[in-house]
Amino acid sequence: MAAHYDLKGRAALVTGAASGIGLATATMLARDGAQVAINFLPDDPRGRDTVARLRAEGLAAIDAPGRVGDGQEAVMVTRAADQLGRLDLLVNNAGTPGTRAAIPPDRLDLITDELWDAVLTTNLVGLFRCTKAAAPALKVARGAVVNVASIAGTSSRGSSMAYAASKAGVIALTRHLARGLAPEIRVNAVAPGAVDTEWQIEWTEAQRRDSVENALLKRRCTADDIAEAIVFLGVGAAMVTGQTLIVDGGLTL
Repeated sequence: MAAHYDLKGRAALVTGAASGIGLATATMLARDGAQVAINFLPDDPRGRDTVARLRAEGLAAIDAPGRVGDGQEAVMVTRAADQLGRLDLLVNNAGTPGTRAAIPPDRLDLITDELWDAVLTTNLVGLFRCTKAAAPALKVARGAVVNVASIAGTSSRGSSMAYAASKAGVIALTRHLARGLAPEIRVNAVAPGAVDTEWQIEWTEAQRRDSVENALLKRRCTADDIAEAIVFLGVGAAMVTGQTLIVDGGLTL
């Protein structure tokens, strides 16, 4: 059972919160009493549906549409913080694999410039821009940032070498941001393993079975498993910063 926190009077922005890990995290924060800004792609109807669904539960949620990686992150973040009235937590969850099917390491011909641009701009550069824009409000609140990395950035292959490189970059950037934003702001990351979400990669049933059999805990992660770790790092863990928490059920072991 996930831990619960009293977050009344606190405010959070979760990027990529229309589905999957972002949605689970935003829902968990809101149910613990936080005001939550839900970021989603402007043309994704699930975003406003999510806000409406949370409000129907009596929870405090606002919409914060915007495409992470388009250079307009500061506008989205600043507007969300202004609407919330403060910002205690930024969850950098928005990301893209850049491909619908996993690309083997020996297929360098499939790692195009367009793939590099899409993956690095969203997963790494956009994350930095969001954090930079949120830093002034987070410093006032003595808040926190939690970045969503991946085991692809530590030891696992992931969907492509471009994706793995972007997530390794997130892990390194987490440490550098922790140094740069201390002592007012803590910065940590989670590195999920195989997660059952509406992710774009088309894994085969055999690959899914392998991810269960190879995990020490003999199951795949759920979005709630990752959200629980994000919330812990974001609103608990008062003396933890610059760290990446692997949440994979022992898959990488």
